[in-house]
Amino acid sequence: MTIRSMTGFARAEGSLNGASWHWEIRSVNGRGLDVRLRFPSGLEYVEPRVREAVARHVTRGSVNITLVLDRAGSGAEIRLNETALAQVMQAAERIRNLTDAAPPRVDGLIAIKGVLDIIEQQDDTEQQAARTDAMLASLESGLASLVAARTAEGNRLASVLAEQLTEIARLVEVVRTSPARTPQAIEERLKEQVRRILDAGAGSFDPGRLHQEAVLLATRADVAEELQRLDSHIGAARELLADDGAVGRKLDFLAQEFNREANTLCSKASDIDITRAGLALKQVIDQLREQVQNIE
Repeated sequence: MTIRSMTGFARAEGSLNGASWHWEIRSVNGRGLDVRLRFPSGLEYVEPRVREAVARHVTRGSVNITLVLDRAGSGAEIRLNETALAQVMQAAERIRNLTDAAPPRVDGLIAIKGVLDIIEQQDDTEQQAARTDAMLASLESGLASLVAARTAEGNRLASVLAEQLTEIARLVEVVRTSPARTPQAIEERLKEQVRRILDAGAGSFDPGRLHQEAVLLATRADVAEELQRLDSHIGAARELLADDGAVGRKLDFLAQEFNREANTLCSKASDIDITRAGLALKQVIDQLREQVQNIE
């Protein structure tokens, strides 16, 4: 079984020339492939390559990717803005003259925005390209980990789905072998209903007409086609579980078909045992549909 879940998480780290970064990748259920990105300012140019990388690994799901970049060790320089400092000192002196306030402290001065400037060292084209390639290489590693996580969860889902399909097949067989499906059983039920009517004084009933009504009722209550289609759906679902690829949409469609046949079967049921089996069938199919929503 090779199906994959749409739920997973992965993290990948890297560093180069004093800069370090990490990727956080989360994926949840989605109707299609929806990629949402969060980058530090100035790195928007890598977005197309990131989306291409995601599309190579994931075909369905809502994927959220965050890149955190730390350039603390990449040559940032702190510079004193003497012009701004002089203006602050002039304002402070004026305040002292007006209020007799204490002279400003150094720690207070450097905390004022604009007094100290942090100058990031600008990478040349080759350095920027090398760092970009390194970041995308670590992203590929993270995406591979995400796929592994989704595959592990998919294996668990596949086991659950296989058990549910086995239970559906069992319930289908319960209905198929029910004695209540025979024309004789249906005729006996109809006769019993007629007896109650006759006992109530409603008159007589032609035996020939009774037989015709029994045959007609048996035809209307026949669920052979529904059982045959359910068998076909079970086989198709098992084939999809063994398939290699994104099968979530196909399984979702099959789950809807399962539900349609179960509804028809319940509407045709004229016996309490078949009704019970049909309702149990609908319950298992609902559980199957819930699990299928998680599959890529």
